[in-house]
Amino acid sequence: MTTPISRNHHAATEPMNTGAPRFRSHPHLRWVDAAGEHTVRLERDGIVGSAPESAIRIDHRTVSRVHAELSLREDGLWVRDLESRNGTHVGGVRVSGGQPTSHAPMRFGSVEVRLEYADDARAPVELWPGSTFGELRGESAVMRELFALLARVAASDAHVLVRGETGTGKELVARAVHDASPRRDRPFVVVDCGAFTDSLLDAELFGYAKGAFTGALSAHVGAFEAADGGTVFLDEIGEVPLAVQPKLLRVLEAKTVRRLGEVAHRSVDVRVVSATHRDLPGMVASGAFREDLFFRLGVLPVTVPPLRHRAEDIPGLLQLFAERASPGSSAPVFEAAARAELSRWPWPGNVRELRNFVERARALGAETAMRMSAGTASDEVRVSSPPPVSSPPAPLVTHGSIDAQLPVMMQRPFREFRDAWCEEGERRYLQALLAAHNNDALAVAHAAGVDKSYIYKIMRRLGL
Repeated sequence: MTTPISRNHHAATEPMNTGAPRFRSHPHLRWVDAAGEHTVRLERDGIVGSAPESAIRIDHRTVSRVHAELSLREDGLWVRDLESRNGTHVGGVRVSGGQPTSHAPMRFGSVEVRLEYADDARAPVELWPGSTFGELRGESAVMRELFALLARVAASDAHVLVRGETGTGKELVARAVHDASPRRDRPFVVVDCGAFTDSLLDAELFGYAKGAFTGALSAHVGAFEAADGGTVFLDEIGEVPLAVQPKLLRVLEAKTVRRLGEVAHRSVDVRVVSATHRDLPGMVASGAFREDLFFRLGVLPVTVPPLRHRAEDIPGLLQLFAERASPGSSAPVFEAAARAELSRWPWPGNVRELRNFVERARALGAETAMRMSAGTASDEVRVSSPPPVSSPPAPLVTHGSIDAQLPVMMQRPFREFRDAWCEEGERRYLQALLAAHNNDALAVAHAAGVDKSYIYKIMRRLGL
């Protein structure tokens, strides 16, 4: 993640598009530790710590193994402390996060790190020439930058860690990387790590022999064996229990797998792409996730931007989902003012929430869907949606309460009414529980009396 100055290596090449080039600052970091004097050019986000795998390794007893996280943004470098033992300081002040400058040096533990933006610090950002990469869509610069990165990632065989908020399309990223890689003709196996208990996840990943436990009436091939020669996508990797993590690390290091109930190890050749919306570096710092597994999985880190950072993509995604959501029927039509209004919404559920919104617009009409989703949409925003065949036009609803939607929804077929009503009820129920339990899905599951994996499935479906 870093390169010594003497190698004069640049992290990005000239942009691939013909428009105005984008640039990003790559600062130089200078410090002295037990190993001597260091000068490093930071090329991408990374971890500061004393662990050997750290992007910025500082060999000093006051520096935690996983101490802080550095992020390169459009406006420069940002730092975030990871619950370090001796703290992260900027300009002499201990901080949880902030933006250091050349005049406000950083200090990790007792080691001062000088930050310099030299004349060659601004490097051009590579942009993908098109607006698609696999099933991913986006004309914004941040997405085309992501596509260019994914093309380089796909050419490698190193493990990939995809980070991003819920609903940003992390599985589509994993699939696109696989489809663009030399492994494209081999299996792509998906494991939702948040949908299994410890023992079931163990069996799902590694397989089991006949008779290995009660109910094992036949042998089962695990995900790693099934994906031999291809890619395993470990979704929600942050949910892997600590008891399972050493076994997963062993597979990555030894490239062998042992089924439950067997002694022999089987060789496997797989690439692992994992994904999470959780703060994995923070989990490592708190001991909730193994440090060695984190570094092994995150050889090639990828961050998917939230929808609010790519608002210019929203009109195109609205059109795409409208066409996909309505085969054989009239698609919802969003007029210019509505598209502009929707582009200003925060979309906390990201692309998944947007797709669900379009589905709701198809079933209930675009204007009703907008008011149900926001309740605060401007009365001046006009949306049009051809009503279903033989259904009368939906009257204008003047506020966002679902009770007010009842007269409108009763004009729809019963199945559409039932599905929309149940989904809204689920949404409100979960939102209330999440708020009451500080967004702790496990606590919500206990309060609701259901398994945690079921809560996660509903949250993903509703874009929560």
